[in-house]
Amino acid sequence: MKVSLNFITPYQSSLTLVLRELPDGHVSGIFIRFVILLELLVTPFHLCLKMASSPSRSEDGFIRGTFYDDFIWGAATAAYQIEGAWNEDGKGPSIWDTFCHVGGNVHNNDTGDVACNSYHKIEEDVALLKNLGVGYYRFSISWSRVLPKGTVNKVNPLGVKYYNKLIDRLLDNGIKPAVTLYHFDLPQALQDIGGWHNPNIPDVFNEYARFCFQEFGNKVKLWLTINEPHEEALDAYGLGSFAPGIKEMQAGPYQAGHNMLLAHAKAWHTYDKEFRQVQDGKISIVVNGQWYEPKTNKEEDIQAADRGMQWFLGWMAHPVFFGDYPEVMKSRIKEKSDAVGISSRLPSFTEEEKHFLKGTADFLALNFYSVSYAEHQDLSKEKNITWGYHTDQEMKASKDPTWLKGAPDWLYCVPWGMRKILVWLKEQYNDPEIIITENGFSVCGEHDLPLPAALNDKDRVTYLKGYINEALKAVMFDGVRLKGYFVWSLLDNFEWDDGYRFRFGIHHVNFDHPNRPRYPKHSAEVYKEIVAKNGFP
Repeated sequence: MKVSLNFITPYQSSLTLVLRELPDGHVSGIFIRFVILLELLVTPFHLCLKMASSPSRSEDGFIRGTFYDDFIWGAATAAYQIEGAWNEDGKGPSIWDTFCHVGGNVHNNDTGDVACNSYHKIEEDVALLKNLGVGYYRFSISWSRVLPKGTVNKVNPLGVKYYNKLIDRLLDNGIKPAVTLYHFDLPQALQDIGGWHNPNIPDVFNEYARFCFQEFGNKVKLWLTINEPHEEALDAYGLGSFAPGIKEMQAGPYQAGHNMLLAHAKAWHTYDKEFRQVQDGKISIVVNGQWYEPKTNKEEDIQAADRGMQWFLGWMAHPVFFGDYPEVMKSRIKEKSDAVGISSRLPSFTEEEKHFLKGTADFLALNFYSVSYAEHQDLSKEKNITWGYHTDQEMKASKDPTWLKGAPDWLYCVPWGMRKILVWLKEQYNDPEIIITENGFSVCGEHDLPLPAALNDKDRVTYLKGYINEALKAVMFDGVRLKGYFVWSLLDNFEWDDGYRFRFGIHHVNFDHPNRPRYPKHSAEVYKEIVAKNGFP
C-alpha cells in the first residue's frame, strides 16, 4: 500500500496546514520532521475518536487514499448472461435454455439465446476491457459448451477452442482471466438425473473441474468453483424462480447447497493435489451476502441480524473455512424439524467431510450489493407454520425508504454496508484475503431510456464511488486484507428471471439491434479513472 500523509490521516495533513501559515524560507528540516512526528502520534487518537463517535447508520465522509500497489481491478460477466450461441458449434442445452424456452418463467419470455452475442464478439469485449484499464476479466465457462452432456465422456472441441481463444486474446492485451467454473447454467443432461440433488453430482463436477484445469490451467491463475451457491440453492431448488424451477422450500435449498459445497471441496483438493504445484494458481468458491443491520438496539433484533448473516453468508462460508455449518443454523433447524417429527432438514457432514471441507478457500470471494434492516419475528406460535429456509430464521427484513433504490426490489444504494460486511468477514473468518468478485447497481428505468440518456447513469456512478470508497475505509482503518474488486457488470446482459429489464452493465447494449452494439456509460469512464488512479488519491 502506498503510504502518504493522506493515508496517515483522512483529514487534511497537519503539515500542509502548518506550512500554509509560514512565510517562504522559514521552514527547516527539523521543524518538518517535528510536525510529521506529531502527526503520527496524534492521528491514531483522532481516528479512534472519529470511529467511536460515528453513528451506526451513517458513516464517515468520502476519504482520499489508494489501495495496495498490486490491487486487482476487474470486470465480471457470466456465460449464459452474455454469450448467446445457445445451440451453435456443438453446445449442449443447459437448464437455462430449457427454463427459458418453456415460457412463462422469465420476464417478457426473454431468453439468453443471443444475449450480448459475446460468443461472436471476443475482440469487441476485450477492447472494452482494455479501454477500462483493468488487469482482470472474470467470466464463466458454460459447462454444456465444453461438455455437452455434462460428463467428460463427450467433449466439444469447438467449445474448448472458444475459451482458449478468449483467454489468449485477454493475455495478449495484458488482461488476466479469472474463471468461474459454474455460474447457474447446469447441463440439462445432469438435471435430468437430479441435478444438484443427485448425491453423485460432486464427483461429476470434480471431473468437469479437472478437465478445465487440464485444458486452461496453464493460462489461468485465478479460479472460482461455484458462483453464489446460496442463490442457486435457494432460487433454483426452493423458490423455483431460477432454473430448473423446483419449488421445495423446506429442505430443497439445504440439500442442493450441501452437494455444491462437497463439489467445491472435491474440485479444490483436485487442484491442490494435481495442478497447483505446476500451474501456481489460486482457487476459491464465491459466496454472496447482503449486510443485515439490527433495526433496533434490542438484543432480539441484534440476534436476528446475526441469523440473517449466518443463513445468507455463513451457510456457505462456514463449511469452507471451519468445516461445518454455523451452529445457530444446525440447532434451530434441528429444533424445528424435531417439532414436526422429522430428522433435521439441514444435512450433516461426516467427520471426514468436515475435515475435507475445512480450509478449501485460498481467499474469500465475495459478491455484495445491498443492505437490509433485520428484526426478530417470533413464528413459534403461528398456526400451520411451514418451516423452511426463510421461516427457520425467524427474521423479518426491511429497507429504509430514504435509501437510493435500484431497479430490483432487493437492491438499494447503501455504501456503508460494504465496510461493515468486510469487517464482519475479517472477524468471522480469521482475517482472510478477500476479493470482491461482484458489486454493481441497476438503475431504475434505465432499460426504457433511449440513447444517449441511457449512458448518463449518475445513480450507478454514485453507487460505485460510494461502495469502493467504503471498501477503501475497510482497508485503511480496519485492516481488512482486500486484494481486489470486480465491477458487475462489463455489459448489460440477461438478468436471469428478470430478463433484460434490469441493466447492471457499465456498457450499454442495444438488444433491439441484431449486432448488439456496445456503448460506454458514464460509469465506465468513472470506473476507468478509479482503476487508473488505484482508488482516490
